[in-house]
Amino acid sequence: MAKPVKRPYDGSRRRAAAAAKRAEIIAAAAELFAADGYAGTSVQAVADRARVSLDTVYASVGRKPQLLLAVHDAALAEGPTPVPAEQRSYVQAVRAAPTAAAKLRTYADAMARVLPRTVPIMRALREAGSTEPECQAQHDALSDRRAANMRRLVADLRETGELRTDLSDDDAADLVWSLNSPEWYELVTGRGRTPEQYADLLADVLVRTLLADPVAAAGR
Repeated sequence: MAKPVKRPYDGSRRRAAAAAKRAEIIAAAAELFAADGYAGTSVQAVADRARVSLDTVYASVGRKPQLLLAVHDAALAEGPTPVPAEQRSYVQAVRAAPTAAAKLRTYADAMARVLPRTVPIMRALREAGSTEPECQAQHDALSDRRAANMRRLVADLRETGELRTDLSDDDAADLVWSLNSPEWYELVTGRGRTPEQYADLLADVLVRTLLADPVAAAGR
């Protein structure tokens, strides 16, 4: 008698369920952080909102600083869960844009969408960092990660041949990094400008500062 053939284990359904549960936890955390702030939100409250156990929150996402980081990165991804930078839709759109000016305009428009959601999170991490070293570490790590991503953006711009040749990639990246910072965004919008007006200003400054022939670039 032939032995029954064992079917290979398929864990895709279990992974999908875990991913869906993680998205629910992140969504619950986002709602509570927005309503009650970082200090006023407990991990237990997130678990209750997501209808899971406290251990599930810890296993799926982590402690409160990791929850805030996941909310931040989901906002950057413009979706329910974080994804690597290269998989973000706006990053792909920037890379697909045909000219340096178009790349910068696409990037600036994306910042108008994501910064209103991520800047309050960075502020919360910075404020919590005065008493919680882990939050300060998360804040610093996000700032460093943003700087590294700006170097990738500048490398993409350099490939167009339109970037100033007298400007190093590091200097160009640091300029973009400073202008998309939470601090500069809050300064600009704090003067009454909308996120869309911030994006217009950001694109204009970057095109005029980074490109070898900004007038020609703007006319394309």
